[in-house]
Amino acid sequence: MLSKDQLISLLEVQGDGILHLMMQAYSLRQTKRITYSKNVFLPLTNICRNDCGYCTFRRDPEDPDATLIMPPHEVMKTIHQADDYGCREALFTFGEQADTTIQVHDALEKLGFEGMLEYLYHLCERTLNETSLLPHSNPGVLQKNELKMLREVNASMGLMLETVSSRLMESPAHQKSPGKDPKLRIETIENAGKLKIPFTTGLLIGIGETVEERVDSLLEIRRIQDKYGHIQEIIIQNFKPKPGIEMEFHSEPSLLDMIRMVAVTSLLFPDCGVQVPPNLNRDTTQMFLLAGADDWGGVSPLTKDYVNPEAPWPELNELVELTRELGFQLEERLPVYPKYLTKEFLSPRVKEKI
Repeated sequence: MLSKDQLISLLEVQGDGILHLMMQAYSLRQTKRITYSKNVFLPLTNICRNDCGYCTFRRDPEDPDATLIMPPHEVMKTIHQADDYGCREALFTFGEQADTTIQVHDALEKLGFEGMLEYLYHLCERTLNETSLLPHSNPGVLQKNELKMLREVNASMGLMLETVSSRLMESPAHQKSPGKDPKLRIETIENAGKLKIPFTTGLLIGIGETVEERVDSLLEIRRIQDKYGHIQEIIIQNFKPKPGIEMEFHSEPSLLDMIRMVAVTSLLFPDCGVQVPPNLNRDTTQMFLLAGADDWGGVSPLTKDYVNPEAPWPELNELVELTRELGFQLEERLPVYPKYLTKEFLSPRVKEKI
């Protein structure tokens, strides 16, 4: 176990210290396999109670390109197409507590649903019943009873912690986003642990946090993992400035910042997958494999990354070559990692499906 001071020092190393750090992380590899999940991305609504300074996904209900609710026939048509492509993960995502907006609530009511989570449950259940895909949902901050309900029809779930810095609640990143309160997100991740839900979380790097706050965030995830053991992967995602966002002229983290973060995360979490989104780092993504990352995350042959629409997924043959060039082997995985394929971590209907 590395101390906070040691972790801070590692995130500030320079020169050949960076190479040594990468070698340390690389030496922990148990296998030459690099995994990925072939998925389909299903943005059920882009209405959200949060208004983050780095987001291009969110819309107001009055916007001409707002999606109040993706209708069930469209959702299931896309999932069936994904089944034909051999996808195994149905990634459901939507703006947090979108149904507190009257327009979304009314649209759901017309479909016969009282709220987003009831609609999400319905779609996950249909996915299990009608296709060979497994649901993985990212519904934002939830109460324990809501997580318990969704556990029945999800193979895994996720919520980015992003940062434990409450200071950023007063910054352009999160000042208009009540759901980004670190206490609420930590509570959700902990409740998922109490319920034994295989879980994905991670950090967003470069939104104004300090090196010390990055370390605090990693240590908080480590604390939760030590207590519940349900965190299967950690995403280290870099902020990218985009035209039109509030943080358009905010600097993104450097490549060395990201390499140090990935290496330190790999050292601190030998029991978890470490992922860096390849579509956000197309020219540098191999460096993160050398720094300890071992997973490409979800890659879709059918749908774009609606949260980062300007960054297309790599083609599968491109991923194969990027992986093989480093001497690694690409391997497809399910949205739930192998060590969680047990009665303890999966509902009977999901385990039976797998």
